[in-house]
Amino acid sequence: MSETWTQLVVEADLPVAVLAAIALALVAGAHAASSWWIGRRARLDVGASRARRWFITTLEVVAPPLALVAWLHGLGFVLLLLLPRAVPPSVADPVLTGIGWGYRVGLAAALLWLLVRTGRLAERFLVAVAARTSGSWDDLLLPLAGKAMRRGLPVLGFMLARPLLPLPPMLAQVADHATSLLLIVLVAYVLYELVDAAAALVLHQHRVDVTDNLRARSIYTQVTVLKKVAVAAIGIFALASALMVFESVRQFGASILASAGIAGIIVGFAAQRSIATLLAGFQIALTQPIRLDDVVIVEGEWGRVEDIALTYVVVRVWDQRRLVVPINHFIEQPFQNWTRSSAEILGTVFLHVDYTMPIDALRDELTRILEASPHWDGRVNVVQVTDARERTLEVRALVSARDASAAWDLRCEVREKLVAYVQRTCPESLPRLRASLDEPAVRAS
Repeated sequence: MSETWTQLVVEADLPVAVLAAIALALVAGAHAASSWWIGRRARLDVGASRARRWFITTLEVVAPPLALVAWLHGLGFVLLLLLPRAVPPSVADPVLTGIGWGYRVGLAAALLWLLVRTGRLAERFLVAVAARTSGSWDDLLLPLAGKAMRRGLPVLGFMLARPLLPLPPMLAQVADHATSLLLIVLVAYVLYELVDAAAALVLHQHRVDVTDNLRARSIYTQVTVLKKVAVAAIGIFALASALMVFESVRQFGASILASAGIAGIIVGFAAQRSIATLLAGFQIALTQPIRLDDVVIVEGEWGRVEDIALTYVVVRVWDQRRLVVPINHFIEQPFQNWTRSSAEILGTVFLHVDYTMPIDALRDELTRILEASPHWDGRVNVVQVTDARERTLEVRALVSARDASAAWDLRCEVREKLVAYVQRTCPESLPRLRASLDEPAVRAS
């Protein structure tokens, strides 16, 4: 290397060689001085203010790509000075052409490297800002903006670096298509992350794991369905935009649209059911005859609404089965919704006892059972004789609970304890068997 440099200096003009040496010395000195100063400030400013530390961190991030740019300019300047004077023109011209191509590639690489490092730094900064604040919106939106910058700046760098690369026409077309596709994917990704962050922000403010969760379930249903619709629209937008990048596909799509005719009518009739189902999904989201976690009875099955998709609803049945129901069913067919306006519900227990049963004592016993039960919400406590048959009385105990699950457990508890009470205190009031209507009752001993 030293011999080559000596030959260049000897064959070239001395003032030109001195100028080239000064240029290299300036570049090397500037690089060394900046690296030393940044490293020294980073060691000395450990306990400095947050803004000063971020300033030093920014310098550490941008310094290597900028140093690469400085070296590219310095080496390019030196070679442009020395090569035409040191070698014959037949050799210098192709070498200079290669140097020019390498210089452009180096600048493109340095630009892309700078934007990649800047995007990572911006994400770190925004995440740190979100962690220091007490608000909930910035914990979602600022990291989203950081991720968008980390992915978007390299795409921007690729777009800016593309004109610097002297590519052949075929490769240039491929690079242009790749740039367009990257931009479309980036926009779709940012839109998806924005929709996801907005949905998470809304859902974060409404909890469903509380007793009175009617409004929260309503918002969960709307946000879940609308998020799926938005994601589907973003996907269609991205796919259509990607296909429009290519000329052949764009012409093919235009020809299909121009010759739709009868085929379009057939497709429209074929898609009528699907479109109706999609519109039913929108209607469910807006009018909300059902919501997530609603207690419903569909097709004779009791369960909770577990998921609402665009075309179907999943109901979690009480025995952990899953009932998948077309979403049109909840628009076109009747069903029971036990939590439409409130989760509170009434439950009934029927007993058949003899005419000798003291009803007031049964009322007192029901009160004692309910006051000791954790499932009773304290609203309704009623015992009524609802029917008088030829052999027995029909007694109905009406109770209330905070939701359907608690009502089921309360009904079972009340039924068991009332039967045990009658057996224990009034066994003669149990239903009695008669051989015929004219014969006296046969009492259990």
